[in-house]
Amino acid sequence: MANFIKTQNSFASGEVSPEFYARDDINGLSCLENMDVLPGGGLSRRCGLAHIASLTGDARLVGFSVSEQENYILVMTSGHILIYADNVFVSDLVSPWSADDLSKLQYAQRFGTMIFVHPDHCPQVLEKTSDGFSLSNFMFARNDTDMSVNMPFMRYEDTNDIKISVSSSDRGNNYAKFTTSSDFWTTQYVGTRFVLLNHQWLIEEYISPTEVIAYINDACTLPSAPIADWFESAFSPARGWPISITFHQDRLVFGGSRSYPGGVWMSKVGNHKNFDVGTGLDDEAIFITLLSQQRQQICTVVSSDNLQILTSVGEWAISSKPLTPSVVDIKQHTSVGSCASRYLAPQKIEDSTVFISKNLRDIRELTLDELGENYSALDLCSFSKHLMTLPIDIAYNDSLHRLYIVMADGNMAVLNQNSALGISAWGAYKTYGAFKSVVVVNGITYVVTNRGDTYNLEKFSADAMRDTDKYDFAFRASSLPMRASAHNASRLRIRKVSARILDTKSIYINGMRINMANEIYSDDAPGFSGDVHVNVLGTSHNCVAPYWTIHGNQPYPATILSVCVSGWYNI
Repeated sequence: MANFIKTQNSFASGEVSPEFYARDDINGLSCLENMDVLPGGGLSRRCGLAHIASLTGDARLVGFSVSEQENYILVMTSGHILIYADNVFVSDLVSPWSADDLSKLQYAQRFGTMIFVHPDHCPQVLEKTSDGFSLSNFMFARNDTDMSVNMPFMRYEDTNDIKISVSSSDRGNNYAKFTTSSDFWTTQYVGTRFVLLNHQWLIEEYISPTEVIAYINDACTLPSAPIADWFESAFSPARGWPISITFHQDRLVFGGSRSYPGGVWMSKVGNHKNFDVGTGLDDEAIFITLLSQQRQQICTVVSSDNLQILTSVGEWAISSKPLTPSVVDIKQHTSVGSCASRYLAPQKIEDSTVFISKNLRDIRELTLDELGENYSALDLCSFSKHLMTLPIDIAYNDSLHRLYIVMADGNMAVLNQNSALGISAWGAYKTYGAFKSVVVVNGITYVVTNRGDTYNLEKFSADAMRDTDKYDFAFRASSLPMRASAHNASRLRIRKVSARILDTKSIYINGMRINMANEIYSDDAPGFSGDVHVNVLGTSHNCVAPYWTIHGNQPYPATILSVCVSGWYNI
């Protein structure tokens, strides 16, 4: 039997999984619920949620910041984009996306324009103008001379053996009948462009699986033999549309498509609607294919110091500066892989790109080495895998150094991350009902919640002590199992648990209410700062359980700087 005094004045590792309970080098907790780890290592009750608007159904949030003074929240619902600014409803735009489409919707913003992509829909352009907002189809640049379109064209492998016979049509001189050597055409090809005989043709009418009518806006001599050298638009209703999008070195980049998952298409420099590869001049468009022993499905593309390409089996980067058709320095750096079933937007945290791995259990930090040559993908949640229960949304608040990950079960895993101060602490946020989506706009964290039969747009607010001014929420911090002098305790008796608190009105320690010095718990009364304690009687033989717990559910601030425990133990 030995006496002990054990003080924990840093909780920098947050809540850790049970397999790490025997580690002596972790400043962690067995439970951290509805509390944040402060930069100094202490704990504070999370902010409450303020209600902004009621929604008609489930939604996904997207931030749209035109300038520092002009910030909007896009609430993506089935068939609509609801736009809010400063907590006020601004506009309702009709959109082509159903509720099932929202999880794969990706986007990129440049100034007052945001482009959305989805593998099953034509890209959409959201524009903020002096008259309000508009949503329209993305249109590739046209050439004034012959009205051809500067879109990417390619030959898909499943058409290598197909030839096209071109014959006259009774519809006129600018029309021709395309007859393929085997079944190929579907009604989805109507409106799609093809390149053959050095001209662009627009499919106008479907006749049969081997015949269509095509239109050309120029004079063309019809060939006497079938054509083997032809190309179709890389993107179409038949072949699908881009999966991912970003802007990089003043190029618009599309990554992957439904029918060509390993392709990367880059526009001309400064002309984001022109994808004509031309003759390979430095500013002309670029097309590359990821080549490896494994089939690569591009999940997303990220513009950082390099162009990062995250696929289902690994992480690639194009490091060329400047990026030109003749100089594309691309290689695969790591082999983690990203989630392909839904879009979980990678987040910029300091100089790293943080992404969720394909197993939906790892939160990876993609970082360049000191020489700026190779990337590593360190796991940010090695100690807290139990909190990763099927992520469905992610956002990072740079001003708070806080990463939010919404889980399918309605809870939220939250990482307080500050590398300079040695803080990397995971915890859980819970609320009455469920969190459904999260976004950060202008330093404010917004969420969609589902409470009973209602969906709501809400925001975390330092002025809110409850959630939507209706629901109290419990907060809790529990110690790791008792270890002393690098030993596990087998029998434990706690004499006293003390906590140093700051501006706190009401907490419980080990189930006992702490009576503050001022005994005042009204909203306008000051909180208590100092040391509080409870005397504990009894002996515990369950030394895997936490030996102290600080908790509460009243709508008052609570901050814990350190916890000190004294007693005796056997090993």
